[in-house]
Amino acid sequence: MKQRLELQVKPPENRKRLEDFLLDQFRGLSKLYLREIVKTEQCEVNGRWENIGYRLRPNDFVEIELDPTRENSMVPQDIPLDIIFEDEHLIVVNKPIGMLVHPSHRDKTGTLLNALAFHVNREGIDPHIRPGLIHRLDKDTSGLIVAAKNARTHRILATHFEKKLVEKLYLALVDGIVAEDEGTITGAIGRYVEEKRWGLKEDGREAETRFRVREKAGNKTLLELEPVTGRTNQLRIHCETIGHPIVGDVARGGSNFERLCLHAHKLAFRHPATRERIEFESAPTFVL
Repeated sequence: MKQRLELQVKPPENRKRLEDFLLDQFRGLSKLYLREIVKTEQCEVNGRWENIGYRLRPNDFVEIELDPTRENSMVPQDIPLDIIFEDEHLIVVNKPIGMLVHPSHRDKTGTLLNALAFHVNREGIDPHIRPGLIHRLDKDTSGLIVAAKNARTHRILATHFEKKLVEKLYLALVDGIVAEDEGTITGAIGRYVEEKRWGLKEDGREAETRFRVREKAGNKTLLELEPVTGRTNQLRIHCETIGHPIVGDVARGGSNFERLCLHAHKLAFRHPATRERIEFESAPTFVL
C-alpha cells in the first residue's frame, strides 16, 4: 500500500542529487521504481515537481508517495562470483552462461545483481552499497561485466559507455567459413511485438557491428566482434544476417550445441577515480 512520507534534507546531504538521496533513504527499493515515482510526479521538493538530477540543499522538504513494502529487486544472495577486479569504486566479474544480470518480473532471485548485492555488503558495512550495472549481457552470453559501487562511479561509467569511450570485444564461434578477414555488418534492429522477438526491421534502430576473423577450422569460424551500437540481441542478429549464425543459437539457424558460443572477452575503460586506463580479458569455455 502506498504511503505519503515527509523527509527533510540534512546539511551533510547538500548538493546531493534527488535520485541519490532517495536511494539512500529507501535502500530496499529498486532504482527503477524510485525513478518511476519521480517521473510520474509522485515526489515533490518544497512543493514542486523536480527531476532525478535536482541538487538538494539543507532543509529542503521532500514529500514522496510510494509503497515502502514493495519487494526488493536486489535481495542479497550468497552466489559464487568469478571476480576479475575489485576496488572501492567498482567490480568486474566474469558472468557465467545461464545467469540473468538483474531480476525480472518472473525471476526475482539467482541473478548477478542478487549475487553482487550480497558480495559487496558481506562485511556488514554502513552505508549499504547498492551495486549498479552500467551495461548488460544476455542470459546465455558469458563474459566480462562491470558494476559500480556508488552513484558517482555509475554516472561516470554510464557517460563513458554512452560516448563510446569503452572498448568491448566479444568472441563468437559461428557456423560456416567467413570469407572476409574483417568487415562491418549493419542493419536496423527492432522488436516484432506479436512474435515477441528481435530482428532486422525497417523501422528499427540503426545498428553496426565490426568483425575480424580469429581462426577457421572445419566448418566453423571464430570471430572477434565489436558492437559499435548496443541494440538488443545485436550480435546474434548480425551474425545471422551474414549467413553465419552463432553456434548454439538454434532459434536463428545456428547448429545445436550445449551453450550459446558468445563470450564478452575484453573490456577496457578509464577508471572513474584514477583516470588510468584499465583493461581486462577473459577466455571463453568454448574452443574452435
